[in-house]
Amino acid sequence: MKDLMGIITVPESFKFLQDITSDRVVAAVPYGGRYRLIDFILSNMVNSGIQNVGLFIGDKSRSLLDHLRSGKDWDLHRKRNGLFILPTECSSCSSTPLGNLEYFYKHLDYFHGSTENYVLIAGSNTIFNTTFNKVFKFHAENNADVTVVYSEYPQVDPAYLETDANNRVIDIKVNPSRKMKSKKISMEIYLMKKELLMDITDTCVSKGQSDLTKNGIIKNLKNLNVCAYHYTGYFGKVTSLTSYYKHNFDLLNPEIWTELFFKSGPIYTKVKNEPPTKYTKSSRVVNSLIASGCIIEGKVENSILFRGARVFKESTVKNCILLPRSEIREKAYIQNVILDKNVCISDEKLLIGDSKHPIYIGKKNIV
Repeated sequence: MKDLMGIITVPESFKFLQDITSDRVVAAVPYGGRYRLIDFILSNMVNSGIQNVGLFIGDKSRSLLDHLRSGKDWDLHRKRNGLFILPTECSSCSSTPLGNLEYFYKHLDYFHGSTENYVLIAGSNTIFNTTFNKVFKFHAENNADVTVVYSEYPQVDPAYLETDANNRVIDIKVNPSRKMKSKKISMEIYLMKKELLMDITDTCVSKGQSDLTKNGIIKNLKNLNVCAYHYTGYFGKVTSLTSYYKHNFDLLNPEIWTELFFKSGPIYTKVKNEPPTKYTKSSRVVNSLIASGCIIEGKVENSILFRGARVFKESTVKNCILLPRSEIREKAYIQNVILDKNVCISDEKLLIGDSKHPIYIGKKNIV
């Protein structure tokens, strides 16, 4: 796959994910005890043999850049190719946010300077584990101009594909108000020739159009051979606090956990050396995922704890997500709650949220 380069777009925020992205981009949102959302698509590309990855970032990217550093943890610290950080205009600097085609247009020299002939474009807020070798083969066998990867896992705010008997896409509907018969949901992953992407980018931007899916793909369905590749594995897309909560708890299903971290290849992340988690005699843990560096003295049930979290004596954590260095003090009880970094729940506090609308507590708060 040395003839394929990767492009990762980083959306800055979503309407229903603003709390947890108040000072970080979606790509940098912690997931699964020790990962960030971007780890999945980046690892998928690396496991596919892609050695040239361009990452488009906007503002609020400090934590993302700190996480990625030089790309060494993903074997993208190279003299030739590697990880390229491509800055975009920050949202606060423009009254109208730029679309991804405008980002591409501002960095056409990066595309010109790349030696690969094909490009794979993907977002950074998706959770799945695969390699793209079969997608590339499918693209060649169908003589496709563009290949769209789709899943049948139900998602929030989906883009539905309608295809003919030959897997050719004949229509795409983005966030339709009515219920669709089609179960084919676009993963917003596109494979095409680099020259075609550059041509679409130049044509659309010159007409004041900036969205790859709506302006570059949908409006050219009759002119281009756009084919759909069916990805059958687990797929999650984080666009809201509810979806973030759900996809984290999917990891408590052994089949999903095994598929995400072992089936197609490892998921790489920034290495942090922490001591093993300490469990005292008073601790009780049931069906939970707990990272290293934690101290458990109370009860933890159906929860996900990130590095350095602490649960004190006689306290209970149920159906919760605790981000790094969260503390649950003695005799506290929390249920259906998401705690961001360095949050402290005081002694004897009671917090109970709804499973469909969990309570979120922002960074460094004391409750």
